[in-house]
Amino acid sequence: MADIVVVGAGTMGRGIAQVFAQAGDKVYLVEVDPRQLSLGLETISENLEKSVQKGRITPEQKQSVLSNIVALPDIRQVPSADLLIEAIYENVEAKLELFSLADELFPSDTIFASNTSSISITRLAASTSREDRFIGMHFFNPVPVMKLVEVVRGLKTSDETCQKIIDEARRLGKEPVVVRDFPGFVSNRVLMPMINEAIFALYEGVASRDDIDKVMKLGMNHPMGPLELADFIGLDVCLYILDVLYEGFRDPKYRPCPLLRQMVAAGKLGRKTGSGFYDYL
Repeated sequence: MADIVVVGAGTMGRGIAQVFAQAGDKVYLVEVDPRQLSLGLETISENLEKSVQKGRITPEQKQSVLSNIVALPDIRQVPSADLLIEAIYENVEAKLELFSLADELFPSDTIFASNTSSISITRLAASTSREDRFIGMHFFNPVPVMKLVEVVRGLKTSDETCQKIIDEARRLGKEPVVVRDFPGFVSNRVLMPMINEAIFALYEGVASRDDIDKVMKLGMNHPMGPLELADFIGLDVCLYILDVLYEGFRDPKYRPCPLLRQMVAAGKLGRKTGSGFYDYL
C-alpha cells in the first residue's frame, strides 16, 4: 500500500482517488472548496454503491474503499506521500503555484504527476526541484471505467519515474500509453480538431446538430457524437485545449470556432451547466 495525494476533488480528482483507494492505497483527497470536497466523497460513495447493487463488490468492500480515503482542505495537512497527482482545473498559473508549494512540502523522492489534458509537463516540472521525478498521468472520464492513461514524459523525466508510473497504471487495471510532451499530447491533438470541425460544420450550416452527431455515430461507429461529447467534456475545457494547441503550434487548423467562444462566453458549457449544444435540465 502506498500513500497517494490527489489534489482536486472535481470530476477527475474524485475518480482518480476512487481507483487508487480501490487498489488498497491510502489516499489523501485535497480540496480547498468544502462543497466540492463533500460532493467528491458523496460521488465516490454513490459509484461504489452502484457496484454493490450490481454484485461487483460487497458492502464491506465498499466501506473498506471509503476508509482508505482521507479528505483534507489543505495540502499542508498531508502527512506523507509516495505519489502526488494534481487534478485541479486547467489553468497553468494555478498549477504552477500548486507544484511550487508542494515542492517545498514533500520529500525529494515523492513523484509529482499532473492529470492535465494539454499543458506542457516540462513547463510544470520546471516550477519544482524534481524535474526528473515529474510526469504527466492523464486519466480519462469516467476514471473508474476508462482504461487509458496517457503517461506524458517531460524533457527531464527519468526512465525510472516513467516506469514507475507505467507500473502504477497497470496496477490500477489501466492501459498506459507513453507519449512525448507536445501540446495536447496524442488524445487531444487528435480529438479536439475533430470536435472543433464539428462545431464549424454547425456554425456554417452544413448540417443540424443532431445530424452531425448522427453521421459520426452511425458512419464512424462512435458511441457519442462530437457535439454531445463536447458537452460531456465541457465547452470551456474544449476551448482551453484548442487555445493551447493553437498557441503551441501556431497552426490555423487549431483555431477555435467562433461559435465555441460565443457559447463559453454565454456560460453554456455543456452538461455541467445544464445547457450546451444540448439541454440537460
